[in-house]
Amino acid sequence: MIFGLSLAIDSIALLPTAATTPDDMNRRILIFAFAFLFLITAWLIYTTYMSVLPTDSSTVTFLNVALLLLVALIPYLLNNVVIGDPAIRDYSSGLFTLDLFGILVILAFFAHIISLEENWMVAPDLAKIFRNGRNRMALLAVLMAVSFAPPFGQWTLLGVQVRILLWTAPLISYWLGRALRPQSRTYKLA
Repeated sequence: MIFGLSLAIDSIALLPTAATTPDDMNRRILIFAFAFLFLITAWLIYTTYMSVLPTDSSTVTFLNVALLLLVALIPYLLNNVVIGDPAIRDYSSGLFTLDLFGILVILAFFAHIISLEENWMVAPDLAKIFRNGRNRMALLAVLMAVSFAPPFGQWTLLGVQVRILLWTAPLISYWLGRALRPQSRTYKLA
């Protein structure tokens, strides 16, 4: 539900000031598409994990609330990065990076809980899929943490901040992995 709400907020965020040029309109559509793709990707991973995780755990409940807050912030922060006040653009970029870091850490922790074979949440062969997911999410979280460093907000490649380019790593990891090795991104309970 919060993922849909976040997308609705993203749509509304584009309304207060109309695009004034075709370039501005294209930039706004690109922002929305990126937020949409990130939210859908996170939602797919999240629903897979929540289908297995116990919801009566206080740790899982707390992390769910934290994750929902981080997801709800995505449209606001991303809009500020691209069409916000230039004076705070770098600050917004850093906050968005930390937001992605937090989301990835929480998803990695959820995968970790599921992957513990002594919890018997999934069969041992499925636990390996979740361990791989945990490791991938943790590695991507480290990449986001490193990209928070100021130079990544100053360096550019093809006119785009390197930090912003690194934000695509979780998306590329998930969708490319899903295309090349779908069994590594999905599971079926027997």
